[in-house]
Amino acid sequence: MATLLALSIIVCPVLYFTVGPKLDETQLDALKLLGIIAACSAAFCFIVGEITGNNSQMDKLWSLLPIAYTWVIAVKGGMNARLVVMAVLATLWGIRLTINFARKGAYKLKFWEGVEDYRWAIVRSSPTFKKRWAWTLFDLGFISIYQNALVLMTTFPALVVMKSEIPFGWMDAVAAVLMLGFIIWETVADEQQWRFQTRKWAMINEGKKLEELPEPYNKGFNTTGLWSRCRHPNYFAEQAIWVCFYLFTIGAGIGVINWSIIGALLLIVLFQGSSSLAEEISGGKYPEYERYCKSVPRFFPGKKYLI
Repeated sequence: MATLLALSIIVCPVLYFTVGPKLDETQLDALKLLGIIAACSAAFCFIVGEITGNNSQMDKLWSLLPIAYTWVIAVKGGMNARLVVMAVLATLWGIRLTINFARKGAYKLKFWEGVEDYRWAIVRSSPTFKKRWAWTLFDLGFISIYQNALVLMTTFPALVVMKSEIPFGWMDAVAAVLMLGFIIWETVADEQQWRFQTRKWAMINEGKKLEELPEPYNKGFNTTGLWSRCRHPNYFAEQAIWVCFYLFTIGAGIGVINWSIIGALLLIVLFQGSSSLAEEISGGKYPEYERYCKSVPRFFPGKKYLI
């Protein structure tokens, strides 16, 4: 957490003042509104998470906030073609992710309830958070404040291109097609994982032991479809989606490198840690997972895993 916070605090301002572009009054007004939304979201996540003990409040908002942010920017930017395309793509991304999280039981009419991401319970049980105050600080600093700031930063490319006078062009079209392609990729990966896990647990709930299940379910983890080419095809697509979102700034003539890239970069860093945690958990549960890790790349698709 300390490394991520340091990157956020140091790198973003450095990029802003060294490679630009500087925000004008309209963009700063939009940023202030987005900042208010993010601050309210952070307060909500911390308060509700602490009261209920369910720390997936931010997980529920992760897919919804970028939709709100990009449409606020689009409206304040005059609804030009580039901003509308970016907002539509962010909306498609958000709808997909919301549906995927909802079918896992995350959303309830009592909004503070819902299934919590299983990883939070594992993190809470670690020796680091043996004392309650340590977890409270982590909840405040990382789960509530940092993650809300990160989600906001992923939408900075839209903020940067608000005042661009360059019309929607071929680079924007490339960025849009690539982003849509990775959204589809992620949808396929999540669907493959959902079907695998649903079938696996259906057989286990019928009274069968894991080792008694047919191939490939007896391994306990998915090695089929996109999951046979890389260990985290959904994470790979998620990172690529926001890199593609950044490409719109190039189409807008902002330059190849500008400070709005910070969101995509920090997201990549976050997924390094998130995937490592997931693999540590899976490695502790499934004997064959270590061989899978040695045979298949983490993110970039490579040689097919041989069962």
